[in-house]
Amino acid sequence: MITASDTLLQNKVAIVTGGNGGIGFGIAEGLLAASCAVIIAGRDRKKNESTLEKLRKTHTECKGFVFDANSESSRENLIDFALKTYGRVDILVNNAGITRRSLEPDLLSDLDWRQVIDTNLNSIHYLTSALVPNMKKAGSGKIINIGSMMSIFGSGYAASYSASKGGVVQYTKSCAVAWAKYNIQVNAILPGWIDTQMTDGLKTSAPVRYQEITGRIPANRWGRPEDMAGIAVFLSSQMSDYITGAAIPVDGGYSVY
Repeated sequence: MITASDTLLQNKVAIVTGGNGGIGFGIAEGLLAASCAVIIAGRDRKKNESTLEKLRKTHTECKGFVFDANSESSRENLIDFALKTYGRVDILVNNAGITRRSLEPDLLSDLDWRQVIDTNLNSIHYLTSALVPNMKKAGSGKIINIGSMMSIFGSGYAASYSASKGGVVQYTKSCAVAWAKYNIQVNAILPGWIDTQMTDGLKTSAPVRYQEITGRIPANRWGRPEDMAGIAVFLSSQMSDYITGAAIPVDGGYSVY
């Protein structure tokens, strides 16, 4: 948990898509601990409410919004809600994502391919493009896109996920170049193997593989959602004003070799 400065993001407002669990929850909790107001945007209303109940035990300035990353009206409604509630959005964390697996790339259905690319890559462009005019007008902004270690190397069983996350990094760099003149910084975080609901099944379904992965991580452990908090707060703050277009692995050293 962030402890260095509990007022680092005071008077700032953030949207965290997919913030109702896993990595998104860890990021949202970190931003709240730095005194940022946070809107948790997720598809599952009950999960949003459960997450808010947990967060509000220690952080009062957090709200939820039922959000479908692939819906134009939902994106518009989210931005409208944020602006009506707080009058501004300083930070956008594009975290919502899904994965679909197949033994080999050609065995993945067309539908699964489209769903992953739409959710993990296309929706980032659409939401960011809808929100960034407000940041331009304000003269500043922080956009954080969540990639993956699969942004660095591919995966035979998760081709669409790898392709989408590789695209996230190139999109991040493109936006960073385009919007630097508006004092908008755009960066990507590349999580490694993180213990979340999405990866929990590996412990029981493939314990040998789980141990192999752990053995390759120099930190000798899987990451936890809260391990994303520090880098997210840093990239959201004025401390990172001269950093843009970066893709930063947070993986305990897994991608080093």
